[in-house]
Amino acid sequence: MAAASIDGVVQTGDGAQARVLAGAVALEPPAAVDAPQAGLSGLPRPAVRTFVGRDEQLAELDRLVHAGAGVVAQAVHGLGGVGKSELALQYATRHRARYRVVWWMLADSPDAIEAGLADLAFRLHPDVQVIATQAEAAIWALSWLHSHDGWLLVLDNVEHRRDVEPLLGQLAGGHVLLTTRLDVGWEDITDGCLRLEVLTPADAVALLARLSGQHDPATAGVLAGELGCLPLALQQAGAYLRQTRTPMARYLQQLRDDPARTLAAVAAGDDAQRAVARIWTVTIDRITGHTPLALRLLRLVSCMAPGNVPRDLFTPAANPVGEPADVDAALGVLASYNLITLTSDSVSTHRLVQAVTIAQLRQPVPEPHPNTTDASLPGPLPAQTWDDVLHAAVDLLTRGAPPGDPGTAVVGWPRWAALSPHVAALADRCPDDIGGIDLAWLLGETALYDSTQGRYHQALQHKRRALAITEATLGPDHPKVAIMLNNLAVSLADLGRAGEAEPLQRRALAITEAALGPDHPNVAIRLNNLALSLRTLGRAGEAEPLQRRALAITEAALGPDHLKAATRLDNLALSLRTLGRAGEAEPLQRRALAITEAALGPDHPDVAIRLNNLATGLYVLGRAEEAEPLQRRALAITEAALGPDHPNVATTLDNLALSVADLGRAGDAEPLQRRALAIAEVALGPDHPDVAIRLNNLATSLYVLGRPGDAEPLQRRALAITEVALGPDHPNVAIMLDNLALSVADLGRAGDAEPLQRRALAITEAALGPDHPSTAIRLNNLANSLRALGRSRDAEPLLRRAAEIPRHRSA
Repeated sequence: MAAASIDGVVQTGDGAQARVLAGAVALEPPAAVDAPQAGLSGLPRPAVRTFVGRDEQLAELDRLVHAGAGVVAQAVHGLGGVGKSELALQYATRHRARYRVVWWMLADSPDAIEAGLADLAFRLHPDVQVIATQAEAAIWALSWLHSHDGWLLVLDNVEHRRDVEPLLGQLAGGHVLLTTRLDVGWEDITDGCLRLEVLTPADAVALLARLSGQHDPATAGVLAGELGCLPLALQQAGAYLRQTRTPMARYLQQLRDDPARTLAAVAAGDDAQRAVARIWTVTIDRITGHTPLALRLLRLVSCMAPGNVPRDLFTPAANPVGEPADVDAALGVLASYNLITLTSDSVSTHRLVQAVTIAQLRQPVPEPHPNTTDASLPGPLPAQTWDDVLHAAVDLLTRGAPPGDPGTAVVGWPRWAALSPHVAALADRCPDDIGGIDLAWLLGETALYDSTQGRYHQALQHKRRALAITEATLGPDHPKVAIMLNNLAVSLADLGRAGEAEPLQRRALAITEAALGPDHPNVAIRLNNLALSLRTLGRAGEAEPLQRRALAITEAALGPDHLKAATRLDNLALSLRTLGRAGEAEPLQRRALAITEAALGPDHPDVAIRLNNLATGLYVLGRAEEAEPLQRRALAITEAALGPDHPNVATTLDNLALSVADLGRAGDAEPLQRRALAIAEVALGPDHPDVAIRLNNLATSLYVLGRPGDAEPLQRRALAITEVALGPDHPNVAIMLDNLALSVADLGRAGDAEPLQRRALAITEAALGPDHPSTAIRLNNLANSLRALGRSRDAEPLLRRAAEIPRHRSA
């Protein structure tokens, strides 16, 4: 500054000090300066009016504040954008009348704390601004707080615990409320701690509706989920929607297509620095400056599903990025900033943190602080690309997978339960050419586990992609392609689409025989699965020779007591039973059960399958009293191993009901069948052929209970499902037709029953042959209808022919 002459006081620069030589201003002692009569409020802005879902947290904060003695310090910590500052502002606004002074300070650095205290001094005693430096004013304000009570001091966005510890140590009365992203042991220096979580889905939808002015609860629910119910993200989206008049559905699509750009977009006039993307990018850059490994781990976590990533994936055994202490320290840094939630077993993060992290990684700019090292790290970490991170994530999950076949190794199921959502999430982010054969393996193994849990649709998607990657990587005739084809066909069969499975299985068989020879155990697997589809398609006669060849190959290659031999025996027995030779099937099933129990133990779900199949064979042979205890044991094993809502539970319930009904207890069978139907519809969908079987069997019990009127609509629905799924000439269609005819006839419409029964007879004879036990059933039922119509002469030859067929019931 330059001047010819100065008259009075001139100040320049931040915190400049002025000395008045004549008539000096006296600086009163802090204890002698009282708060203004009307009170003093230094809040940064009005509290928002669209504040929902935090009543419990406000009440808890109030309880914590009043639980202490002397100076009461409370900490509110959580993820950036979760609403910590707004909660503190709402509290201060609602309880302002309790305090003579309410003062708000930014506390992200020592300089900010000093400036905030100095501003408080200037407001309490304006002469301080003329007489004292900023540092002196801050000391004066601290002395004032020490010598008075009835005040509330809010320290917003505390960055380091060490910055506020000296301040808290010098205060003797009043209330201090801290907000911070850090979780660093606030319990040691405060009277209470409140961790703030995201809003509930219902509160998030309510906030979106109020802010946006759009009332679309369904879309709002989806959008709230995509935004992870994070208050800042909801407020940002709601303000943007209201100002731009963007339909909520369009904003949702923009968020999915380009999350980084959408999360950076704010309404005109809003603070762009408060955008979700900006807040977390600054935090991530700050962490990277002193702990680069933390950024590496955050990127890996961001490739997974948001919740419960197994922590042990990140140990050097699975990820050679450093010593265990390095990894634990880096995870601790991320947790201290609330970017992740860390337990002794798992790592979780918010889905928007993932989106921002990935967007930052995919920007074509150098990685921040590429040469910065930490004393605990072995050396500098090279810059990463998005492809590098995806490769590393695939490697983590591959190394972290349990050994054994997920389809049968029950001991590995808890681990697959933990990994499967992360495989699915990673697969959504990872292109085929980046994931390669390792990603295909992960998808295939996860799909096998999903199938054991009854998640057939999800398994089908994984298997389709695994096949595509494997063919593109290894060529169309590689043996691994045959494995993928076979597994995909199994899922199609599980979903009642055996017709689509058959050509895939024939191609898999051809590849395997050409690559491995005709006597390889894998050829037996292909033969067996093809035979299963043929039997499902009503072609059990074609299935039997394939299954006998599969059994011979398996026994020769692996031995007669191998678990796979048990599978071959059981499947051959099912075809024999379908062909009306249940007597031949029984010893095969008993041998299969013995092998399976010896290999897997008495409580394995595969043992339940063997028990159930043997019991069904006994039922077909007219020995329901022997079948029932086997089925009850199978049901107990299946529920314990797979849970009460698994499709296998529905199958076992339905078969148990058949035996119960056959023993004259149709009333006991009905609730079992209704539960089986409910499970099947939820797990498989309303149009699956297994649902038709459940409908048909329930209808049969209703018919036996004298309620043909209740049975008929179920039977008509079962018939329609079966014809669409399996074709009009499948043996199951004949069963549905015949049972429907029984109800129709019992309702006094024997004339309507006759054409149904004639069609059922024609289908059965064509599919199973004229001497099959099911053909005898069709003949008898048609004859009964003819008798009811007064046509006994037409009925007699049918009855004579039926009597000549062996009297075993069809399965």
